[in-house]
Order: sequence, then structure tokens, then C-alpha cells
Amino acid sequence: MENVQTNSVSEETKEYSSFRYAIGAILAFFGVSSKTHRGSKKRAKLVGDIATYIILLLGSFLMIYPFWWMIASSFANTSDVTLSGQVATMKWWPINALPATNGSLEMGLFYNYKILFTEGMRGTATTSNGFAIGYTYWRSVINNLLYSVVPVVVGVITSASAAFAFAKINWKGRDVVFMFLLAAIMVPGPSIMTTQYVMYVSFGWLTGTGAPNAWMTLTIPGMFGAIMTAFFIRQFLFGLPTSIVEAAKIDGAGYFRIFCSFILPLAMPAIVAQGLLSFMGCWNNYMGSLIFIPRNSLWVNLPHAMTIMNRLYPQNVGPVMAGAVMCVLPVIILFAVFQKMIIGSLMLTGSKE
Repeated sequence: MENVQTNSVSEETKEYSSFRYAIGAILAFFGVSSKTHRGSKKRAKLVGDIATYIILLLGSFLMIYPFWWMIASSFANTSDVTLSGQVATMKWWPINALPATNGSLEMGLFYNYKILFTEGMRGTATTSNGFAIGYTYWRSVINNLLYSVVPVVVGVITSASAAFAFAKINWKGRDVVFMFLLAAIMVPGPSIMTTQYVMYVSFGWLTGTGAPNAWMTLTIPGMFGAIMTAFFIRQFLFGLPTSIVEAAKIDGAGYFRIFCSFILPLAMPAIVAQGLLSFMGCWNNYMGSLIFIPRNSLWVNLPHAMTIMNRLYPQNVGPVMAGAVMCVLPVIILFAVFQKMIIGSLMLTGSKE
């Protein structure tokens, strides 16, 4: 009996080489079981979590570093040609970002922001090579607020009223009309911009010196709402009980009264979330301003102004980077403050009564 056991052990030992035993031991250390060693499930889960977090950290770095590079570049001293190259070679912080003296011009940490706020969009800018005379950074901010607040506030209310009609009012052809509107989403926006441009010219919005009515191209169309906004609010309204509408109708309330007194307050989370998303899109609408608004007009928005400013100051990129930071800062603050409301609203749009 002892001889049989000894022979089985010796055969088992001969079956696996020392190299295979070593590989099995390494795999077992990481929690992976093999024929020679048994790994721990807890160890395998720990190793998997560590690998996942490493990948996520690398991905986060790849996304965050360009934004950090933009912020750091906004504090770099690029007023001199010999110093402008430091932005390309910058690692974590610009080399020459400390206060210094350049003749009679005081150079400080916020020098680029000072230039941006005071004279960054004037200086050599004229109607022939860049901005309209009198155009400033603060004018671009006002233009952006006009293009973002007015269309969003009015457009979201319009979309909410359409969503109420599609979700809580039974009328003939409702589903057909809604499917037709959804089909319009499949048409890419840039494919109709040429037609829109011709239409706006025929309206007289882009005629005259400096196109004084150009602001209408980015304001009035957005006031009629958006089908995607109406779709998400409609899905949210499906989660509200129809008995509210029926009870209000029994009490003699009309649809307008029901919408203003009941639907708007109950659907406010979805309306605010969609309004914030629409605001972000309007605030960053570079393509619309580039196509519809001439660059020598006073109605150029902020993202479009940054590209013009970059052409006017090809060497001194510091103020341009400062302008880019100020352009994305409001969107980041809004999303950071209201991210729970936005995510929660999108999750509730999948519910149905």
C-alpha cells in the first residue's frame, strides 16, 4: 500500500515541471487557480479591483490633463515671442508664471486675465481683420447670456407644453405626429445649416453693415423648443398619474390651467434638468455663431470670439487660454452643482404609468 502511494506522488511530481509549479504559484498569488495551486477568491477580487482602478485613474488623467494644461497656460507669460514656446513644453505649471517687470508693464500671475478683461479683444482688432470696433470680452459674455438664457427659458417651457400634449391629452393623430417629430431627429443639424442661412438672409436678419439683427439667428429659433427636450419631458410625464388631469378637468380647469398649476410644478425636476442641458449646448454653440454671425459683427458669441482672438494674437496665447477657461467655467460649475438633478431626471424618464 505504501508503495502505491509513493508511486502516485512520484508520478504527480513528474507530471508537472518546476517551471509550471512556479507559474502556478505566481497565478495563485494573484488569486487565479491552476492544476498545481489553488487561488483565493478574495485575492482575485482584490487584484481585479486594483487593475480596474488603475485603468480608471489612467483614463481620468487623460481627460483631466488637457483641462489642467489649459488652466496652467492661462497663467503663463507668453507676451514675448521667446516665452510663448513654454506653453508647448510646460509640464505641470508654466515656468515663468511669477510676478515680473517688463518695462513699464506690470507682469503678474493674473496678467492674462487682466488683458482679457480690459483690452484682449480690442488692441489691433478692427472690422477688417477681426472683431467689430467696440467689441469686448464683456460684450461676448452678454451675447452668450442672450443666446443661452432667452432661448432656453422660453424653449423649455414650449417643449414642456408640447410634452404635456403628447403625454396627457388624447387627440387624433397624436402618436403619428410624435413619431414624425422623432424622425426629424435623424436629420443631422449641420446638413440643414445652409438652408437655414439662406432663410435667415431672406428674413433680413443677416443683412446690413455688421448684421445688426444677427442676434435673432441664435435666439428666436430656439424659442420654439426642441424635440429631444419634449421627448424627455414627455417620458417623465408618463410617470405622473393621469388622475390628476382628470380630476382637474372635472373641477372645470382647462388644459392651460392644468399645465400651469399642476404639470409645471410636478415636472419641474425634469424641466430644470433639460434646461441646464440646453443651456450648456447653447453656451458652447460655436458652429451656429461661426456660420450665421459675421466675425465683424457685434453679436459674435464667446466660443466664436475665442477663435478670432487666437488669430489676432498668434504668439501671445496666454490671454486666449484665459478666455477659454472663462468660457468653460460656467458650464463646469452648473454641471457640478446640478449633476444629481440631471442624472436623477434622466433616470426617471424611463418610468411609465
